[in-house]
Amino acid sequence: MIQAKGYAAQNAETDLAPWEFQRRDVGPHDIQIEILYCGVCHSDLHQIKNDWFPGIFPMVPGHEIVGRIVQVGNHVNKFRIGDLAGVGCMVDSCQVCENCQAGLEQYCAEGNTQTYNNLDRSGVPTYGGYSNTIVVREEFVLHISDQLPLAATAPLLCAGITTYSPLRHWKVGKGHKLAVLGLGGLGHMAVKFGVAFGAEVTVLSTSPNKEAAAKALGAHHFVVTTDESQLKAVKGAFDFILDTVSAEHDMDLYLSLLKTSGTQICVGVPSKPYAIQPFSLLGGRKSIAGSGIGGIAETQEMLDFCAAHGIVSDIELIDIKDITQAYERMLKGDVRYRFVIDMATL
Repeated sequence: MIQAKGYAAQNAETDLAPWEFQRRDVGPHDIQIEILYCGVCHSDLHQIKNDWFPGIFPMVPGHEIVGRIVQVGNHVNKFRIGDLAGVGCMVDSCQVCENCQAGLEQYCAEGNTQTYNNLDRSGVPTYGGYSNTIVVREEFVLHISDQLPLAATAPLLCAGITTYSPLRHWKVGKGHKLAVLGLGGLGHMAVKFGVAFGAEVTVLSTSPNKEAAAKALGAHHFVVTTDESQLKAVKGAFDFILDTVSAEHDMDLYLSLLKTSGTQICVGVPSKPYAIQPFSLLGGRKSIAGSGIGGIAETQEMLDFCAAHGIVSDIELIDIKDITQAYERMLKGDVRYRFVIDMATL
């Protein structure tokens, strides 16, 4: 076994703290990565607090992982020691079901194996990237370009692919009016991708003071959703709304901003179920859709697209000892736009 160290929550009532544990030895098809940076996702906080479902404790969060390969199994042929590599939200799947065969491992019929707070296929708990090292099957490791700043690349493994995948699936691009609801870790990436794909992008936000930041990211328009006159001006205006909000919000209000046959794509995960009036959908043949992360091939496509177009997350680099404070700031929206942990501080 490989000795590892990280930060873990011992239960849902405790803060993260140093913890030592073991990773499996590197098997024939495995890769060991020295973790250099790990992004901080809102879902990390949700899961250590049991907001969605009972967790597996001790829990080491983190699924926006980048680092350098330090060991490879003797059957690995796509990576070499010394390569930069990344790991996202999943580390395994059945690899044989219809979805896996179609490159949709995130929708594996048997359930993919999440990077943390899950059991691997042998029944052992998985531990995430708030640690110094990780061992992952070759098929779930991603190539990372050395043309991009490594720390700012880390959030692409979740915030990046979570917004890239639905925009690609619904073929959002030139001729479309796209609204991005929420300008946080997910929202700021949605703006960057929407603009890069050629869509006319509007940011919808309750915070008037975010307008300058939205425009700096490339957004063409900004609408304050608490201003009735601004809302009235965009009624029925959008082909798509990419909804990144993870708090309760008025779905009927935002559905009213869609054109006939428009689609609101939900990628945020509030703690409580959505409340929707049926006529908000029936009145304009409107749709609410959901999208998770992408498959491995699509995630690699996204990383390659970002390398080609110079796209990364806007980040604030933190020491791991400051993670609890970072969570508190994240809840207040006090980050532009993603915290990333410098694992050298572990």
